[in-house]
Amino acid sequence: MFKKSMLLSVKIISALLVMLSAAIMPTWATEQDPSVAWEKIDRGVTLIDVRTVEEFAAGHIDGAINIPFDQIVPELAKLNLAKDTDLVLYCRSGRRSGIAQESLVKQGYSNTYNAGGFDTLMSSR
Repeated sequence: MFKKSMLLSVKIISALLVMLSAAIMPTWATEQDPSVAWEKIDRGVTLIDVRTVEEFAAGHIDGAINIPFDQIVPELAKLNLAKDTDLVLYCRSGRRSGIAQESLVKQGYSNTYNAGGFDTLMSSR
């Protein structure tokens, strides 16, 4: 009887841990949907291209600010934006914008969205 009770308790605890980990999983894990990104961009959010200066100069989305991903935290701080400002980030593939987003979330920015890659965004418009 004790073994059955203990096994049931372990199963319940395991199920609760799975549910808890899903609840606290970072939201950026499911982002990079071009239609969601364009909806936000069309609403006028702060749009940040985290590619290099050279990549930005070669082409970017109108209205985007260029802040390379490895400079995102100090450069964004210079803009004096509230930490709940809607921010959409993109790069070439989504990797650097994901790194930038993670850095911003760690600094307390609460409304960030990883839009993914520039070419994907442009081809979905």
